Amino acid sequence: MTSTVHRTCPLCEAVCGLTLTLDATGHVTGVRGDKDDPFSKGFICPKGASLGRLDEDPDRLSAPLIREGDRWREVSWDEAFAAVRAGLERVADRREVAVYLGNPSAHTMAGALYATPLIKSLGTRNVFSASTADQMPKHVAAGLMFGHPMTIPVPDLDRTGYLLMLGANPLESNGSLCTAPDFPGRLKALRRRGGRLVVVDPRRTRTAALADEHVFVRPGTDAYLLFGIVHTLFAEDLVSLRHEVNGPAEVREAAKHFPPEAVARRTGVPAEVVTRLARELAAAPRAAVYARIGTCTAEFGTLAQWLVDVLNVLTGNLDRPGGVMFPKAATEPPGRRRPYQVGRWRSRVRGLPEANGELPVATLADEIETPGEGQVRFLLTIAGNPVLSAPNGARLDRAFERLDFMVSVDPYLNETTRHANVILPPPRILQAGHYDFALTGFAVRNYARYSPPLLPLDGRPSEAEILARLAGIASGLEGDLDAYVIDETLRKATETPGSGVEGRDVAELRALLDGETGTERRLDMMLRLGPYGEWSGKGDLSLRKLRDNPHGLDLGPLQPRLDEVLRTASGLVELAPPRLIEDVERLRAGLADEPAEIVLIGRRHLRSNNSWMHNVEPLVGGSNTCTLQIHPEDVARLGLAGEAVVRSAKGEVTVALEPTDTIMPGVVSLPHGWGHAGSAQRVAAGHAGVSANALTDETAIDAPSGNAVFNGVPVTISPTGVITAH
Repeated sequence: MTSTVHRTCPLCEAVCGLTLTLDATGHVTGVRGDKDDPFSKGFICPKGASLGRLDEDPDRLSAPLIREGDRWREVSWDEAFAAVRAGLERVADRREVAVYLGNPSAHTMAGALYATPLIKSLGTRNVFSASTADQMPKHVAAGLMFGHPMTIPVPDLDRTGYLLMLGANPLESNGSLCTAPDFPGRLKALRRRGGRLVVVDPRRTRTAALADEHVFVRPGTDAYLLFGIVHTLFAEDLVSLRHEVNGPAEVREAAKHFPPEAVARRTGVPAEVVTRLARELAAAPRAAVYARIGTCTAEFGTLAQWLVDVLNVLTGNLDRPGGVMFPKAATEPPGRRRPYQVGRWRSRVRGLPEANGELPVATLADEIETPGEGQVRFLLTIAGNPVLSAPNGARLDRAFERLDFMVSVDPYLNETTRHANVILPPPRILQAGHYDFALTGFAVRNYARYSPPLLPLDGRPSEAEILARLAGIASGLEGDLDAYVIDETLRKATETPGSGVEGRDVAELRALLDGETGTERRLDMMLRLGPYGEWSGKGDLSLRKLRDNPHGLDLGPLQPRLDEVLRTASGLVELAPPRLIEDVERLRAGLADEPAEIVLIGRRHLRSNNSWMHNVEPLVGGSNTCTLQIHPEDVARLGLAGEAVVRSAKGEVTVALEPTDTIMPGVVSLPHGWGHAGSAQRVAAGHAGVSANALTDETAIDAPSGNAVFNGVPVTISPTGVITAH
């Protein structure tokens, strides 16, 4: 009595199709790649293969918990929501409320559809998320250049002939802000067809080892290297603009200060290599520049992300097959032109600017600890563990103790949720439907797939219902949130010329929607109104069609569509946004800086996604361990053996050493998301490791975006038992 079912893997950004075997009780007995998925074609990684183990983790919470002193008590859902209501009623001013959204919320339908209404219901501007510990520089750069923070061009991996990759390790991460199942296979195919892959990274990662060339670079200096390449393109008359853009003269003027010889001293990349990379990019018939988290989580993250697309524009590779292109997601809403703004409001304590409606997570502790009007007293976390993932997590750990009330929507009792007064656990993974709203907007091939729930809810609320109920408590209007959103969306569509439903009756359209839940009906509405939808007049896509095609639908290769996606006020690519040109002076001032003796960088593991996958046996151990990678020369120079003490301006950890010549001398690396000592998660506690964010500095941020700096953190290393001054 077994059944075979198909599902999109929700565990990273690759959106791979899986084929699952379930027994009569719903227990997963086997997981393999779905060979009939037109996008992933059977690819699977260790995380996907462990989906069943993660879903059935015995440490996942199955009922709400209320904390009473140091003890936890299981309660009914009604009692839990009543406690939340009572806690929120104690808040006199909604400016005292804060929300934190963790990484996994981007991988659920509930997080995509219900977080925004919930935040609006709470009536607060104190919104924080993992985005400002990860990719906010890319959003800000894209917003300033193209008019919208989600208008991010991705490398056309399957057609490019030259790929320059910085600070990314997709053989471990499976890709990020570039949705590409079987990223390794796609890179190998690039090389088989005669293309060239160049990886720039302080470590010889698995991706770098695959490349035609690996270029070592000092952590945090990618913007200097990129500017050196830009300088060379202008100096040698290698610029090839294919689109009318604003600002090339301003970029040329800014680049004058960064000749290859100057950036070589700062980056450690020889001047002749900088020059050669510029010439190779310019000469390649089809080329793309792609950079990710290593370049984002640095002092000049936004400048680096901006310069990535400056290079794509200057070499004529923007919006071009084989270059970088703009995906067309099936649920993409229509856009309108308006200036993109950063800093519409600022944080109360440090005056840090808002970006995309969020404040930097680096200042969350400030907002909780600092007395005064608007001091944060009530915190809601959704699928996040900032004690381990945010800078100076130890300070956040202490700050959470000072809150008047805290609510966590999370399946685990972990390092963050242990501070909550109420924990509301969402159902198991296989009890939820799945559609990737955000990630298909970064896909290297247009694609759509819906996975309905595989197991019944057994009387517990879905994650969507949990978030909707919280929104109702916060607003005092506990009605049908889905019905309200559907009617408002349809009303706007019927009033919009060219929508495909202009002039039609809202009630008539609502009655046509398919789906067993409000979440599914909202998805159906978005698909029908979207660029391939049956209401748009451009296709026949609907929820029913996705249900009829459980392996997913190939919607075709990426197509040039720059004019369609540009939302700048000018209608042109803004190559030299004033906010970024101003920040170039900060970069220029650091040209002569001497590198610190030793700096810390992060590290990704294939079997890990931040902190939330360390409680499954198959995903810990082996290569997925918390060690400090360090060059053998540094081990000998510092007299180290076995383990060492790593100290920064913010804290210290003692960690086992992993000597390796795959990392630059003067650079050490700790993986992200560890530090589970004393955790209620039994497997994680047995593989505790140490938190890299005991060392990172919450005062160090990328100025334009507010993103935390995790790469290039100055540290000292000493043998255990030796006290040193930092």
